[in-house]
Amino acid sequence: MIINGVTIDETFAEAFGMRGTRVIITAQNHKWANIAAATMTGFATSVIACGVEAGIERELDPSETPDGRPGVSVLLFAMGSAVLMKQLETRMGQCILTCPTTAAFSGIDGSSDSVTRINLGKNLRFFGDGFQTSKQFGGKRYWRVPVMDGEFMTEETTGMVRAVGGGNFLILAESQPQALAACEAAVEAMKKVPNVIMPFPGGVVRSGSKVGSKYKSLIASTNDAFCPTLKGITRTDLSPEIESVMEIVIDGLTDADVRKATHAGIAAACELGARNGIKRISAGNYGGKLGQFQFHLRDIMSGETA
Repeated sequence: MIINGVTIDETFAEAFGMRGTRVIITAQNHKWANIAAATMTGFATSVIACGVEAGIERELDPSETPDGRPGVSVLLFAMGSAVLMKQLETRMGQCILTCPTTAAFSGIDGSSDSVTRINLGKNLRFFGDGFQTSKQFGGKRYWRVPVMDGEFMTEETTGMVRAVGGGNFLILAESQPQALAACEAAVEAMKKVPNVIMPFPGGVVRSGSKVGSKYKSLIASTNDAFCPTLKGITRTDLSPEIESVMEIVIDGLTDADVRKATHAGIAAACELGARNGIKRISAGNYGGKLGQFQFHLRDIMSGETA
């Protein structure tokens, strides 16, 4: 398959089942809502070392938020429920409770076999030292915690669902600036897809990894087959003209969300085309042995959903 001169490899991205949640953060204005959201989702690129993978989903107009103020929605993903709940509580306490003018609300409603209610502000209320108060509206409980700038309002719980993490694709280009330009275009297109985040810096990963290492203490190491400077000394997957490879990793609330984002991102990268140095699109996998989800690039780009 070739799109605008860019070869789409006959391969697939291999992703994993995760747990995911959404939090709605509001504030006096979008500036402070974004500050709180960026702080909450900091150091959250990979579950390997960060505990969770998190990112800003999108800004919200006042008409879209529970308290009618400017807001931001954030998504958090973890490999297990206990880890996600702990990370959510810690980040809420250290990053949202502390941030001027903010409030926090559930971003996933309901309670069923597919949605589990987990603590959002239930334990944060104790910071109020007995002065906190609660109210119920529409079957939901909210806590008002006195703080020095007024009060911190938070919903008691939010929803947790089964989710998908680790969708990905690789952009192979003739130069580093060209690879980065394609990634930037791809990420901007993917941000328009709901229910997904690209958790790495700016949505882009330059240090793609493989499983294992010559050093026994490491579970992952540099993906030498895609490192341009190692073409002459390793079993490379790069042709001579490829001088830069960058990866985009995708987490989504469903596998359909990841597929939509993958399609949008690859399509945007291919718009730049071979004339701008974009040569191939590939993906990372583990031979289908580890992840529960496979995202075949050619199927996605041909419009197939299976």
